[in-house]
Amino acid sequence: MGSIIPLAIAMACSPAMAEADDDVSVEEGREAITVTGVRQSYRGNFAVREIPQAIAVIDEAVIEENNILRLTDALDLNASVVRQNTLGGLWDSFAVRGFAGDENLPSGYLVNGFNAGRGFSGQRDVAGIERVEVLKGPAAAVLGRGEPGGSINLVTKQAELGRTFGTASLQYRSFDTVRAEGDANVALTGNLTARLIGYAESGDTFRDTVEQKRWGFLPSIGLGIGDDTRITYDFEWTRVEVPFDRGIVVLNGNFDTVPRSRFLGEPSDGDTVARATGHQLRVQHDFADRWSLLLGASHRDTQLTGASSDAETARARQKLFIDGRSLSRQRRTRRYSSEHSVLRAEIAGEFETGALRHRVLIGGDYDYFDTDQLFSRYRGPVVTPATTDRAGYVLDLQNPVYGRYPVPATAPITNRLDVQRTMGAYIQDQISLTDRLQVRIGGRFDDFLLRVDDRLTRVLGRRKRSRFSPQAGIVYELSKPLSLYAAYGEGYRANIGAGADGSVFEPETSTSIEAGVKLSALGGRLNGTLAVYQLDKSNVLATDTLNPGFSVAIGKARSRGVELDINGKLPGDVDVLLSYAYTDAEARSRVLDPNFSFQIEPGDPLINIPAHNLNVQAAKRFTIGERAALLGGGIQYVSKRNGETGTDFELPAHTLARVFGQVDLMPNLELFGSVTNLFDEHWYANSYSPVWVQPGAPRTATIGLRAKL
Repeated sequence: MGSIIPLAIAMACSPAMAEADDDVSVEEGREAITVTGVRQSYRGNFAVREIPQAIAVIDEAVIEENNILRLTDALDLNASVVRQNTLGGLWDSFAVRGFAGDENLPSGYLVNGFNAGRGFSGQRDVAGIERVEVLKGPAAAVLGRGEPGGSINLVTKQAELGRTFGTASLQYRSFDTVRAEGDANVALTGNLTARLIGYAESGDTFRDTVEQKRWGFLPSIGLGIGDDTRITYDFEWTRVEVPFDRGIVVLNGNFDTVPRSRFLGEPSDGDTVARATGHQLRVQHDFADRWSLLLGASHRDTQLTGASSDAETARARQKLFIDGRSLSRQRRTRRYSSEHSVLRAEIAGEFETGALRHRVLIGGDYDYFDTDQLFSRYRGPVVTPATTDRAGYVLDLQNPVYGRYPVPATAPITNRLDVQRTMGAYIQDQISLTDRLQVRIGGRFDDFLLRVDDRLTRVLGRRKRSRFSPQAGIVYELSKPLSLYAAYGEGYRANIGAGADGSVFEPETSTSIEAGVKLSALGGRLNGTLAVYQLDKSNVLATDTLNPGFSVAIGKARSRGVELDINGKLPGDVDVLLSYAYTDAEARSRVLDPNFSFQIEPGDPLINIPAHNLNVQAAKRFTIGERAALLGGGIQYVSKRNGETGTDFELPAHTLARVFGQVDLMPNLELFGSVTNLFDEHWYANSYSPVWVQPGAPRTATIGLRAKL
């Protein structure tokens, strides 16, 4: 690995964000730049209207106003992102513009520009998150190893040099859930600051017998060296304890087969525990001659352990399809772990060649990712008149008696180590041809090695590939408020894991094309993007329903659609957010597994992808007497979508309303509250099959106090 570090440094790149204008300040009368904040990766020194890409930002204020606690809920605010199967609520899984990636692994995301969200750490809490960026479209040529629909970048709350401030909150939520959270930024010296962030949450849920506990400690240390250099270290230590919960069953299309609160596992299985420990170190240096350097490294260890009793998915083994009430179940145990390290270096700057202005990014990274999966299972026999309920580990849906039968012994099904090593390098140049016309050209080269060590079959698979992925874009400013853009990009991503026969899959490749118009009105207080796109992928994977933990290749898939994002402030001090997406995502190849009737035809919709998704909200700030207050509300609409790959099972559409508000009780003390699913609609977050359907939460109220120092 030692040879990689100088290579990465030599290919270095800079990371200023379009929103990063507040991160640096220039003192009048001198050229040196004083570094006060941390710039973000892959973005360069561009205003949003200059970037040939759709970008949506969910900032801290919106997250706080809505009293959002999980990343999944924050992503609901952008219509281009939709929920996918979350492994019984134990990881984050989402699709951007219709594409979700590997269903057997959590969705990856960036943290401060680092590919650092992989692994088995449980659903991400929003504590410690400054904003969530949805970076859409054909940017894979720079980002690399992401989905062509887009990437999610989490910008964390980092130590702010030279300032001391803090907040603390305590809240109570429906189902007897209590949460405490604190954030203290302490200036130890003029150039050294520590930011300490922590949270703890415990209580019931709307699901019978299901309780949850979560806590995390997320400190950040910032050190300024002179006016131009900043070192930042972030630490992550989190734990989630919650029973594994596959949700409810839907028999013959009847979503009232069981109450949405009914737990169909075994309480005696106890909690599944997800843990994460992470480190991230970044060194940023800004030069006086319009150049900037960022060096960084991150390392993250995760682990997920636990047992569950899950509904049997195979029809021939499921007694429910015979008598309508006896649910045959499997017994499963899991021990998953991951180790992920990243080295990155970037340099950005600008120069002129004659009348042309160039803004360049040059960078390199090295990615080291291991996943170790040990999965065991008991599975009942094919149901015959002689099959006993004990053999099927049956639970009576109408009158569940937990612990009725002894816990069956399991046998290993998966015992596998997946090793991925990837090196990448990229270059991008955005050239201002005139005051109104800019073009972007660039590309990324990736070289990866994937090894799959199947300890059960003693088969060692290996695949090594490399590829160059080009990128191009154009931006034309029609007027100060309006700009047009178009972009093309190709992507390349290793498919982790193997088939049941031990074969290692070919990498996933993609092409993306996008065009749109960007609006900046009311002096920049109201911004919007209207985009149309088409994405094509090859070597797409789906879960192998016959062999848990393995995947099957389903060939090609396509997604195309239209998106509209508007956010900002209207006259009258009204904050607005509108996000709409029309998505047509479908398979483009035919696949048939004769052993399990696993069949996909060209034109079949991709699982859990709605055609229409809308989120809209408004919030008004006002005063009550001399006290500042806010009141807002929003609506989310999700149309019907496919609930099982290769069948016509669908989840119904739903419309959810929410209200939220806050008021100052006294200086620095705020009362806040929210109600989600205001009209208590029955809705369904995601599905894998009719016997694994995840119901959404009923009406949920929260009230709390927040102190600010």
